[in-house]
Amino acid sequence: MYYVGVDLGGTNIAAGLVDEGYRLLAKASTPTGLPRAPEEIADTIYQLAARLLQANGVGFPQVESVGVGIPGTVNRAEGVVEYANNFGFRNVPLVRMLKGRFPCPVWAENDAKAAAWGEYLAGAGKGCQSMVAVTLGTGVGGGVILDGRLWDGCNNAAGELGHMVVERGGRPCTCGRRGCLEAYASATALVQRGREEAKKHPDSLLGRMAAMEPGLNGQKIFEAAAKGDEAANGVVGEFFGYLAEGVANIINILQPERLCIGGGLSGAGEQLLFGLRERVWPLVYSQGSQANTHILLAELGNDAGLVGAAGFRELYGKEKGAI
Repeated sequence: MYYVGVDLGGTNIAAGLVDEGYRLLAKASTPTGLPRAPEEIADTIYQLAARLLQANGVGFPQVESVGVGIPGTVNRAEGVVEYANNFGFRNVPLVRMLKGRFPCPVWAENDAKAAAWGEYLAGAGKGCQSMVAVTLGTGVGGGVILDGRLWDGCNNAAGELGHMVVERGGRPCTCGRRGCLEAYASATALVQRGREEAKKHPDSLLGRMAAMEPGLNGQKIFEAAAKGDEAANGVVGEFFGYLAEGVANIINILQPERLCIGGGLSGAGEQLLFGLRERVWPLVYSQGSQANTHILLAELGNDAGLVGAAGFRELYGKEKGAI
């Protein structure tokens, strides 16, 4: 049997064909084309999945289920997307719409949680019982897996790791609060600080990079810091300080076996891990324990959401009343 995972993004919709061992066999994508009506998006998801199956010689009778990662809050029992700001969705029965189109069970969950579940099944969390995934991209997201279950909270909204406050009264965050981890440790925040410092130090390597086309991104800031640029090192050091506060909070509260870092900034690799680990360890309450959380990089990259969505059947397939 096969499984189909779908990653519903604001720019593109991706679909992946996954086997029983959670190996991604093939994938396809199409532009999302926002703004669009929910019914049109449901049609596009079905058409994309059908095209993917046809291109790989697989029929729907061979598909056990379809899972969809959605950038918003999903009420699985009702088959409703309660809120997805990028799509303008409030209480939209998108999952029910998909159920009416696909001849197999359909499951849906938040896209960051889908990526965390994918890493747990087939990536950095494979073989463990508890894991937290932190994604560092445009924002800071993540997912929490405890005792082999994805933690949803009482309202399906748990796991908003980017919105813990690490600086009371600090920078404004897109959520409306101030001082959130996302406002300090996302790729967006890192680039903003890089640009500010580049203006102050135009003759630095960071300043010269910012003056070039297309300008700064997180990778270039890390690159400048690795080359010893003082301005870049200040920006990266500040970034690591706030990220370490957030990661230490997560570890002290949950004590997961593993904590994996994904998203665009994880491309910094060992430079990111080294800078984070050396700052997190002094903040961890359980330093004297024989077992402590292992911090590592996510392994599946942009495919994590596809693999995780395809694996929703294993996670939610026995829920009563779920779609």
